[in-house]
Amino acid sequence: MAQLECKDLTIAFEDRTLYENLSFEVNSGDYVFVLGSNGAGKTTLVKTLLGLRKPTRGSIIIDDKLKEKGIGYLPQQKSMQRDFPASVMEVVTSACGGNRHERREQALAALDRLKVRELSAKSFSELSGGQQQRVLLARALCAAGGMLLLDEPVSGLDHTTTAEFYSMIRELNKEDGMTILMISHDIDAARRYGSHVLYISSEPRFMTAKRFFAQWEEENG
Repeated sequence: MAQLECKDLTIAFEDRTLYENLSFEVNSGDYVFVLGSNGAGKTTLVKTLLGLRKPTRGSIIIDDKLKEKGIGYLPQQKSMQRDFPASVMEVVTSACGGNRHERREQALAALDRLKVRELSAKSFSELSGGQQQRVLLARALCAAGGMLLLDEPVSGLDHTTTAEFYSMIRELNKEDGMTILMISHDIDAARRYGSHVLYISSEPRFMTAKRFFAQWEEENG
């Protein structure tokens, strides 16, 4: 059974219909790149999947196990958020459950998984952009039982840090079995890492990455 299934979704933003009749399903272990032009409605879709917005029409079915375990979300980071006045531990534990000790253990486990435990006592605002993204990903992991939704997670990162981040996400997908939905403008990364592509436009498409890029090459030479 699919972890997440969308049926005949119509998505609107500020009284403007972005797209209609979007249907797709995501299975455990998929790595889905959500592609499309600026303003197409990629972030609006992700917020709808998270229940932060309601679709105009259609339905979203989430597997009971995923509902119980949770979906981790890493939103696109805005410049003002980079100066957030909190410690790394405070940032990560804000997404953890349980008592104080349990939250700390969950946070440390997530920081260990992303190889940034040594940053736990540091101020979030003092970190580099790449370190901040790892910390925010650790925060998302604390809330993720089986799926991560990532909104342009490499935006503003340099080439080396971007490559490291993609490698880390691939490990979570392949080694931990984490399902990934990633909003991106990076066609090359989608071709290299994605199992599927959800292309958002007035007529959205969902298909395997192999099929999508075969069509892409036909259409764009």
